[in-house]
Amino acid sequence: MNFLNTLNVMITDTLGPFGPIMLVGVLGVVMILATLPVLLKKEVDPLDRLKASTQKTETLKAGDMKQRLREEKKKDQLEKYATFLEPQNEADYSAIKLKLLQAGYKSRNAVRNFYFAQFALAIIGLTLGCIYAFLDSLTNEELTGQAVAFMVVIPGGAGYMFPKYWVTRRQASRREAIENGFPDSLDLMLVCVEAGQSLDQSIMRVARELKSGFPDLSSEYEMVSQELKAGKDKESVMRDMAERCGTPDITSFVTVLIQSQQFGTSIADALRVYAGEMRDKRVMRAEEKANKLPTKMTLATMMLTVPPLLLILIGPSVYSMGEILGSTGG
Repeated sequence: MNFLNTLNVMITDTLGPFGPIMLVGVLGVVMILATLPVLLKKEVDPLDRLKASTQKTETLKAGDMKQRLREEKKKDQLEKYATFLEPQNEADYSAIKLKLLQAGYKSRNAVRNFYFAQFALAIIGLTLGCIYAFLDSLTNEELTGQAVAFMVVIPGGAGYMFPKYWVTRRQASRREAIENGFPDSLDLMLVCVEAGQSLDQSIMRVARELKSGFPDLSSEYEMVSQELKAGKDKESVMRDMAERCGTPDITSFVTVLIQSQQFGTSIADALRVYAGEMRDKRVMRAEEKANKLPTKMTLATMMLTVPPLLLILIGPSVYSMGEILGSTGG
């Protein structure tokens, strides 16, 4: 018991009154980081190993390994932590995958990388918070336990929420860029179709022309053309594009194209009508933003204009009244 009291006094003298709490918190973080690889280690199922060996043997028998279409990529280091970093619920996984697709992150491991970024930044934030609380406790003896908790928890929470905030902002900015460039792409597509090109060739040409001005929309058109070349059904390709973009304009455009193909109407006429509607809609969005501007400026105008004006108008009178009251009291 004397040894524990002596140790407590030493820690308190060195780290301050909240030294034991900080030491326990740092020790807990270190223990969590040390035990995570052991807890998250995924054992290889013997049946999966047998299937892998069988598939490898069949591939070797089928032909020379040098004639493969693709080279094997380096193994993902986060693969063994997939059960921890990826949602196990199919609905949650589909929702976050769609959000990342609409934000422009189309890699196969985008969901895993997103949750890993949240976990890593949260740990880094907690570590930085502990370091800051430790340094502050050396100089501030009146530091309370609540203040220490805020110093540690707030950076960790900010690190955890930063990837979600980044993806949400990226999704909104990409959607806006696609909406701004979509009417111009329809005009280009209409010109190509009226010049005698097919819809597939028109999409390829539009993808090349829009690459410098609207890269997000160009990448979507390019993906559509590649999927069509691969032999995928046109209707499913267009619906996938509408889902990736996440904008009502492209969803309606896909519906128009599908109905035009099903009923046998002219694609050029459908594009001409829809392109005109999209141009009018873009003008209406610009006018809406312009009409909102005076309302947004009202508060700033009142805060920056009214106080100086009152000071100029009422200030001399208040000063004169103060002098009169002072002389009367004297």
